[in-house]
Amino acid sequence: MEFKEEIHKRRTFGIISHPDAGKTTLTEKLLLFGGAIQEAGAVKSHKIKRGATSDFMEIERQRGISVSTSVLAFNYKEKKINILDTPGHKDFAEDTYRTLTAVDSVIVVIDVAKGVEEQTEKLVEVCTMRKIPIIVFINKLDREGKDAFDLLDDLEKKLKFNVCPLSFPIGMGYDFQGIYNIWEDNLMLFGEENKQKISKTNNLLDLNDPKLVEFIGENAYNKLRDDVNIIKEVYPSFNKSGYLNCKQQPVFFGSALNNFGVKELLDCFIKIAPSPLPKESSERLIKPQESKFSGFVFKIHANMDPKHRDRLAFIKIVSGIFKRNKPYHHVRMNKKFKFSSPNAFFAEKKEIIDVSFPGDIIGVHDSGNFKIGDSFSEGEDINFKGIPNFSPEHFKYINNQDPMKSKQLSKGIDQLMDEGVAQLFILEMNGRKVIGTVGALQFEVIQYRLEHEYGAKCSYENINIFKACWVENKLNSNQEFNDFKKLKQKFLAKDKSGMLVFLSDSSFSLEMTKQKFPSLNFHYKSEF
Repeated sequence: MEFKEEIHKRRTFGIISHPDAGKTTLTEKLLLFGGAIQEAGAVKSHKIKRGATSDFMEIERQRGISVSTSVLAFNYKEKKINILDTPGHKDFAEDTYRTLTAVDSVIVVIDVAKGVEEQTEKLVEVCTMRKIPIIVFINKLDREGKDAFDLLDDLEKKLKFNVCPLSFPIGMGYDFQGIYNIWEDNLMLFGEENKQKISKTNNLLDLNDPKLVEFIGENAYNKLRDDVNIIKEVYPSFNKSGYLNCKQQPVFFGSALNNFGVKELLDCFIKIAPSPLPKESSERLIKPQESKFSGFVFKIHANMDPKHRDRLAFIKIVSGIFKRNKPYHHVRMNKKFKFSSPNAFFAEKKEIIDVSFPGDIIGVHDSGNFKIGDSFSEGEDINFKGIPNFSPEHFKYINNQDPMKSKQLSKGIDQLMDEGVAQLFILEMNGRKVIGTVGALQFEVIQYRLEHEYGAKCSYENINIFKACWVENKLNSNQEFNDFKKLKQKFLAKDKSGMLVFLSDSSFSLEMTKQKFPSLNFHYKSEF
């Protein structure tokens, strides 16, 4: 019974948004309300000297953006919460897509002034495709922004959401006075501005309490009552199974920086969000309640602690109980591995754990054996689905700037590619290395990390590539396959796992190649 209770206690979710919507700030405040930290940091602020807990890489602190997913765990009201704070910038989207394979639900953060933005649409599309339940948090209400009802319309039109407001703001920007919590039918008014610590001067009032007029003024009181009546008439009431089946999206309003509305979000989240869900594998559906352990690697991070040059594989536990020092079957290599110091995470802080349950994220030390997408089990051959490499958008040759450091450069490139920061293609014709990334900013991150973590300097050289396609000889036509390899020799490369990739130089060339070699398949992702 204890095992099932442990599963039921867990909530594993990702926070996604467009850059600058306040995702990392919200993560900080969830940690603050959860009692995991005493003082919240900021991603970029001149007044707040502390950096955000989840942005622990040096380049993140300098740039004020998240460039890598970080994992944070804490307990709140007898629930174990695992947060995955993802990068919002489109140049790091591939890390976010992979992280979405390891979550059971997501919170989408929307900026009140900008509404739904392009990157949010793309991320929500991935969530919808994977059938991940979504809660929306409309942030930055302490600033002037769009009307609350306009924002709800925006969510319905652009994201095809069926929204259900569970809180509503009183005013906005300079007039912002607090939040009416529809979920618990009470009002939260904020008497003082306290950005880093939880304010003690909250007043809980009923909507019909005559004292309310004294606090917020007659105009704001009348507007709030009208707004709440409109919500009750126009929007559906909350339906938990509708939310869990992705047919309804609850919406909360607040200001993460000023602690408005965060506690309401967290209190509702732990009641309605799903505990660990089953996961599809190529062989069968794996349920969390199964007694035998299974899990998969969804992220690899080198040099989390630059002093120790350690490399960690992040494993999402899907079923059973993970035990320290117990040998587990690595499916791809058909080998047994046991882990003497598995870690639980609090951003870059780690602690060794003896047991972990479904829904948990653990980090295990990796000496270069593991790849993103690798599956572990207690002997069964399980291959979890949906963790592919996507075709990159940007390509450059990578050159060594310091011949004395070629070993360091080679090791650095290898480890960063294993992390999924970018993809490495080695040209068949001359062995030159080509780096492919989803976004142009990744080249800068790779250059920075190679120099600061591996002591190796690199430079880039432009190369004209339109698309990378993984080649599959579907009909086993050796003659056609050999003709293709001969004709397209200078455009062929191998990826890190030795698969053949066609680096097409234009969309026209790609279409012509498809027509000329009909027995070959050209895939835009490595999992086919």
